[in-house]
Amino acid sequence: MKPAKVVSINQRALENLEYIRETMQRAGAFTAVPGWGGILMGVSALMTAVVSSRLPSNTWWVASWIAEAALAIAIGSWAMAQKAKAAKSALLDGPGRKFALSLCPAMIAGALLTVVLYRQHLFGLMPGIWLLLYGSSVVTSGAFSVKVVPIMGMCFMALGAVALFTPFEWANWFMAAGFGVLHIAFGIVIARRYGG
Repeated sequence: MKPAKVVSINQRALENLEYIRETMQRAGAFTAVPGWGGILMGVSALMTAVVSSRLPSNTWWVASWIAEAALAIAIGSWAMAQKAKAAKSALLDGPGRKFALSLCPAMIAGALLTVVLYRQHLFGLMPGIWLLLYGSSVVTSGAFSVKVVPIMGMCFMALGAVALFTPFEWANWFMAAGFGVLHIAFGIVIARRYGG
C-alpha cells in the first residue's frame, strides 16, 4: 500500500483561497468597460456627424455611419482588451463573456434593420432605431457590469425614442448627441470611477 501524500494546512488554505477568489471574480461585475475607449468613440462620432452632414446623398450618409460603427467597435474592443489586461482579468470569461453575449443580439438586430430600412429608403428612422437598439444592448449587457453602464444605455434609449419622431434633417444632431456626447460623458465617469 502506497503512503498518503501529506499536504500542509497552509498549502491547502492557499489553494482554497485561490479557488474562492477565482469563483468570486467569475461571479462579479464586468469592470473592463473602457472609459477612455468610450471617450475616443465619442470623439470619432462627433467627427462623423460633421463629415456626414456635408455628404451629397443619403447613401453616403449611411455609409459614413456604418464606417463609424465599425471604427467604434474596433476602438471599444481594443480598449476593453487593454483594460482587462491591465486589471489581469480574463476578457471573455465569467462576467466578460455574459457582457459580450448580452451586447451582441440587439447590435445584430440593428445591422439587419439597417439593411431593411435602407432598401425601403426609410433613412429618417435609422438614427432612432440605432440609438434605441444600441441603448438596449448596453442596458442588457450592463446587468453584468458596473451600475453606470445600464444608466448610459437608458440615456441612449431615451434619445432614440425622441429621434424616432423628428425629421431626418435632425439626424446628425441626434447621432452626435448620442454616439458622441453620451459616450464622452459616460466615458469620463467610467474612466474616473472605474479605473480607465
